[in-house]
Amino acid sequence: MLVVFLLVQTQAGDVGASREIPAHYARFFRALGHRVRSYRMERKLTQEDMISYGFSVRHWQMVESGRPITLFTLLRICEAFDVAPEELVEGLTHHLRKRKKG
Repeated sequence: MLVVFLLVQTQAGDVGASREIPAHYARFFRALGHRVRSYRMERKLTQEDMISYGFSVRHWQMVESGRPITLFTLLRICEAFDVAPEELVEGLTHHLRKRKKG
């Protein structure tokens, strides 16, 4: 089973939680959101249908838009679609590579 943890480095003087995440993490979550949307559409489900799986429409919209999610949410999504976590994130790890500036 592949498990992805989001670790964000902070700098001295940072206070409180920051909502800003590194670009390569943002790319990963956007790609994951697209994947989740395609799984939902393949099953001919609407965002409103996801309420029956315990998601609010707003939460589901945020997932599909690429907002970072918790491991708990990832597992709930996998349960709703009856897929293994490694299947859901398969092929998305290349988004985690930092791009060279230049």
